Amino acid sequence: MKIENSTVVTEFILLGLTQSQNIQLLVFVLILIFYLIILPGNFLIIFTIRSDPGLTAPLYFFLGNLAFLDASYSFIVAPRMLVDFLSEKKVISYRGCITQLFFLHFLGGGEGLLLVVMAFDRYIAICRPLHYSTVMNPRTCYALLLALWLGGFVHSIIQVAFILCLPFCGPNRLDNFFCDVPQVIKLACTDTFLVELVMVFNSGLLTLLCFLGLLASYAVILCRVRGSASEGKSKALSTCTTHVIIIFLMFGPAIFIYTCPFRALSANKVVSFFHTVIFPLMNPVIYTLRNQEVRASMRRVLSRHVIC
Repeated sequence: MKIENSTVVTEFILLGLTQSQNIQLLVFVLILIFYLIILPGNFLIIFTIRSDPGLTAPLYFFLGNLAFLDASYSFIVAPRMLVDFLSEKKVISYRGCITQLFFLHFLGGGEGLLLVVMAFDRYIAICRPLHYSTVMNPRTCYALLLALWLGGFVHSIIQVAFILCLPFCGPNRLDNFFCDVPQVIKLACTDTFLVELVMVFNSGLLTLLCFLGLLASYAVILCRVRGSASEGKSKALSTCTTHVIIIFLMFGPAIFIYTCPFRALSANKVVSFFHTVIFPLMNPVIYTLRNQEVRASMRRVLSRHVIC
């Protein structure tokens, strides 16, 4: 593979989610409704956590960051997808494609690491409760937050650096509704075996290992909780169960897409659609619906502003 970039392609033509006009209209309406209902809910979660002095525990600090990451992630693909539904020709520039790919993996990688941090937080809270306030102090929380943002950046910049070295001399028809590593690499006019191998390790294997590690950690936590007789047992079980649901929503589609990213499967577009558009908006909402403190705080915030 040549390291020198001889790119001549200046834009990519996106083939979209489907060629059926009826399905496109249906998906357009569904995404628009979903955005109008769920996205404000995510911002309400962030506002509630920041404004309520009773939600200062690390758990809520990380939940607020999860809502922010998911809301930001949803802006990478969905708005352009909505515009493309109304456009006859779906085109994205080469720079726009690389930018979209960068932020997709930057925020996605950061969210994956955030779920690892949240698992660590729950482990300390449940298995080492006497050390919780010492270990999970504000300084540690901010350090972990900085580390996950840095980790997401490193994960993404590796992807982008390798793709920027690839020559694209045509064709330029991207078989997807957004720019992602597997589809973009297929359009390179050179041998991409080394790049494919790096991408599988950087995305697929890393995602799979994080997923298995998180499941193992929550299995330990749940076993510890089930064996205890404390008053907060039901609350801990509810919190951990919610975390496991979010882990499946986050890592399940990612494993499907990136562990075998260079095999064209008919289900790839559908899985990518839920992974990039639907699930990011749902994650914080799912968590909030199962958290009594956040629900109660949100009701107080809404009632206070309605009265005002």
